[in-house]
Amino acid sequence: MVAIAYSVAFEGIEARLVEVQCSVAAGLPGFAIVGLPDKAVSEARERVKAAFGALSIAMPNRRLTVNLSPADLPKEGSHFDLPIALAILAALEIIPGEELSRCVALGELALDGRLVAVTGALPAAMAAAEDDRALICPRACGPEAAWVDAVPVLAPATLREVIDHLTDRAPIARAQPGMIDGAITGGCLSEVKGQERAKRALEIAAAGRHHLLMVGPPGAGKSMLAARLPGLMPPLGAVEALETSMIHSLAGTLDDGGISRRAPFREPHHTASMAAIVGGGRGAKPGEISLAHNGVLFMDEFPEFPRQVLETLRQPIETGEVVVARANAHIRYPCRFLLIAAANPCRCGYLADAARACSRAPVCGGDYMGKISGPLMDRFDLRLEVPAVSFMDLELPSGGDTSAQVATRVAAAREVQAARFRDHPQARVNAEASGALLDQIAAPDDEGRALILKASERLGLTARGYHRILRTARTIADLAGSPSVRAPHLAEAISYRLPFVAGG
Repeated sequence: MVAIAYSVAFEGIEARLVEVQCSVAAGLPGFAIVGLPDKAVSEARERVKAAFGALSIAMPNRRLTVNLSPADLPKEGSHFDLPIALAILAALEIIPGEELSRCVALGELALDGRLVAVTGALPAAMAAAEDDRALICPRACGPEAAWVDAVPVLAPATLREVIDHLTDRAPIARAQPGMIDGAITGGCLSEVKGQERAKRALEIAAAGRHHLLMVGPPGAGKSMLAARLPGLMPPLGAVEALETSMIHSLAGTLDDGGISRRAPFREPHHTASMAAIVGGGRGAKPGEISLAHNGVLFMDEFPEFPRQVLETLRQPIETGEVVVARANAHIRYPCRFLLIAAANPCRCGYLADAARACSRAPVCGGDYMGKISGPLMDRFDLRLEVPAVSFMDLELPSGGDTSAQVATRVAAAREVQAARFRDHPQARVNAEASGALLDQIAAPDDEGRALILKASERLGLTARGYHRILRTARTIADLAGSPSVRAPHLAEAISYRLPFVAGG
């Protein structure tokens, strides 16, 4: 007899349905798992045996073969424990096979029969909904999977509860979606004294998702400014929250199984490897750029990151996705993020201070900032110098707009963009507009056209730089409530593309 259960295997954020077939045949007693299992799947044999023993279920004194189909698809992870156990129980006629065929199951088994939380419950629920099946997952995974309304999600705590449910002895209630409404941390923008130009650049960056590079001496407040950015970002929409949460579900970083509407804020250390930043490693997991999808990626000490890591960012910034290539698969992850980079003007950081700069100034500044290649530098819409704050500014009381006030303006600008791009799914914010769409939404008036042409000649702008100025100007116009892009908007956008005095 062959019994069948269903589970999923993950390829990026996509969950592919896997048929777990179990055969109990005559022959020498044994238990084999085939179908390209990894070490964690192969070890399911011992966990299943121990869990059955804890429930006083005897393993058959026959030949057990479990096949994970399609057999040419690699199977990774301990979440195959539960479907393997259920397929065996169906083969032994302990649970009805017909009921089991209507479910997709995933979960790790503890030796005493408890179900342990696993990653990927949200993508698994999406796959189950597409195949019109229910989902059985550990209790800790239920709140995140339950966000997929189209599928009944059952979240038992033990294997015994699953058996009782499938045999109609004790039905399991449907899981309820969880939500995390954690307070935004990082302080208020009004607490930052001075740096008015940098505050304005943060507002523009948040409103149109324009990449920002801040260069200034140590202690100028670059990191403090970036830490205030989460308070300016608008809450994620339903689609964005689901996309982001699917990535975090695969990475196992969803807190308490809930979904947050807050935009993610990731700040990797400059010693992070390429696999940590762009994705890869064991199981080709998503990297920081994908975990920052629909949110912010803050890279402090930007030139200190390995050159290879920095250059790898160029394509994801343009395309909004990253491909993790492996010998047996090419896995795609979305990565539409807002890049905020901070850097010192040179290694010592005091290039502009003649009393403190090193003896190699100003050559050291060119060498240091030269670690950021021209093509990568060209991808920053906003580039500004953040000067040191004077002691007189520090003595002044806190002032300026609060984070809540700026966030209100940012949210209003995002609403304008949402309406603008409603019929253009290839773009959600101004930074993503291109081609004819960009010409349509950011066409300057005659005065503005003359201004940007003059700036293009003097600054030697590339075609990419020209288009990025138009996108930034469109966002500045949105913040001002202007239906068209005018010369003052373009002038401000151009001011953020000027070359650094000390950086080259």
